[in-house]
Amino acid sequence: MSSQDSKERVRQKQRTRNALLAAARELLTSGRQPTVSEVADHAGISRATAYRYYSAPEVLAQEAILDAVAAQFEGLAAGMTRGDDPARNAEDLVAAVLRMVLANEALFRTFLTLASAGDGRPTRGGRRVRWIGAALEPLASRLLPGDFDRLVNALSLLAGIETVVVLKDVCGLDPDAMENTVRWMTRALVAQALEAG
Repeated sequence: MSSQDSKERVRQKQRTRNALLAAARELLTSGRQPTVSEVADHAGISRATAYRYYSAPEVLAQEAILDAVAAQFEGLAAGMTRGDDPARNAEDLVAAVLRMVLANEALFRTFLTLASAGDGRPTRGGRRVRWIGAALEPLASRLLPGDFDRLVNALSLLAGIETVVVLKDVCGLDPDAMENTVRWMTRALVAQALEAG
């Protein structure tokens, strides 16, 4: 096989993967939890091929959801960590992630359901931890040992679907009140960490 043939094969595999993920997202957004066969049929790809890529519908669904928002989040995080005020960077980042989660709420709720039904091992990426850590990095030297990680972990509670479940479902807040609340909590946590440092 020539180098050109090899490159085309890689591109074809990526196109097939992308088509399966797009089809899965369409079905998930409609509130369904599709099987691999249903996704293959929806994508117009043979079932045998689909099963070579994804043997379990849960894995396919989780990857489709994460793939849908990962690029958006990465761009968002990069833009939020450039200012001179790390506390404000963290506040803006947490609020922006909340808005993005709300914009993709159906997908995230499906992801939460799928992740909760697993075998107990963590199935989520630690992207939010990495983003918040980058936003707060300039504060690390001003905090007591261990406090930086504790602050990043605490703020990670404010940047995901779990936050929406509590603030919307339990507390009954609308999106503006939710954003005001996570901004207030972020400021309070950063101020507390700096005061202790």
